[in-house]
Amino acid sequence: MDIRVATHDELLQHSPALRSVYSEAFCAPPWNEDEERADAFVVQLSPDVRRPGFTAALAFDGADLVGFATSWATPTPFPSDRCHPQAAASLGPGRTEEWLCGAREVDELAVRPTARGTGLAAGLLRAVTEGAPAGRAWLLTSLRSPL
Repeated sequence: MDIRVATHDELLQHSPALRSVYSEAFCAPPWNEDEERADAFVVQLSPDVRRPGFTAALAFDGADLVGFATSWATPTPFPSDRCHPQAAASLGPGRTEEWLCGAREVDELAVRPTARGTGLAAGLLRAVTEGAPAGRAWLLTSLRSPL
C-alpha cells in the first residue's frame, strides 16, 4: 500500500474513487448512511480544500484508491455546526479553546473493507496529522460512533 499526501487538485481528480471508498465505508453498518450522503461528501470537497491548513492523504493499492483521510486547522472561534457543540460542551469553553482551536481536526477517515486490518487507517492518520501544531490533533466524529 502506498500512502501519499495529495494536493488539492490531485484530490479532486480522484472524486469518483473517493466517493466509492466513502460509500463502502459509511453506507454499510454501523453507519448506514445513504448514497445521497456519499454524493454530498464529494460536493463538499471543493469548499473543504480551501480551508486553512487543509491536508489530504490518499492510499493506493497499485492504481486502486483504497483509503483516504482529510484534515484542517480548527478555526477560532470554535465552530457551532455538526458535532462541534457536543465536543465543546464536554470539554468546556477553556479547554475547547486551548486544546482544539488551532489544532489539526481530522474530518474524514475511510478505508475500503478489503483493506481493513492492514494498518492503513493508522498510516493515513499519521499522514494528515504530521506537523500538527504542538502535536494537537483530534477526530471529529458522530455521536452515533460505535467506538
